[in-house]
Amino acid sequence: MSALLASGAHMGHSTSLLNPNFIPYAYGSRAGITIIDLEHTIPLLRRAAALVRDVVARDGTILFVGTRGDLRPVVRKAAERVGGQGYHVGEKWLPGTLTNRVQFFGPDVTRAERVVPDLVIFLNPIPNMHAIRECAIEHVPTIGIVDSNVDPRVVMYPIPANDEGTRTAELIAGVLSVAGREGLALKEEQAQNRARSRERMARRRSLHGS
Repeated sequence: MSALLASGAHMGHSTSLLNPNFIPYAYGSRAGITIIDLEHTIPLLRRAAALVRDVVARDGTILFVGTRGDLRPVVRKAAERVGGQGYHVGEKWLPGTLTNRVQFFGPDVTRAERVVPDLVIFLNPIPNMHAIRECAIEHVPTIGIVDSNVDPRVVMYPIPANDEGTRTAELIAGVLSVAGREGLALKEEQAQNRARSRERMARRRSLHGS
């Protein structure tokens, strides 16, 4: 809570821009600005982090999208934390990237590589509505920072918070990418457990055969 407050995550937009569907996440208003209720933000951020951890642990890929200049280093760093399963888009989303992927990447790349991510995280959803619609068409789950002027239903897993603050984006992307890194560790641990289990079974067969 203190970290979210320090980052300005509670500061929404003007009350005149309040989206009616955001009202459950609004604490109140001050000086004409909607104050976001961080008591709602925290459990939704935890839920999103648990999802990221689970997707990565199951060998899924995560795409971080932040298309403002100040968000480019944020999404790059977040993707790096998730290793080979993390990707990022810091420039403008090209319409058709997912829905027209054969034309974008070519049939060979599309068949040989996983070009459709398993989860997409949007740090600034509104300028990326094309991308969100493509994710919906391709049944890709989405996480997004939603401010008071945004309908939280635009993404599957909303995180109510200030979508204009760089520090807020850094904090939320950091939490989610660290969860992804934990997922990597879980995946490795599970792989090691499976390998040990196979070794034990092989030894039993060897002893039984002798």
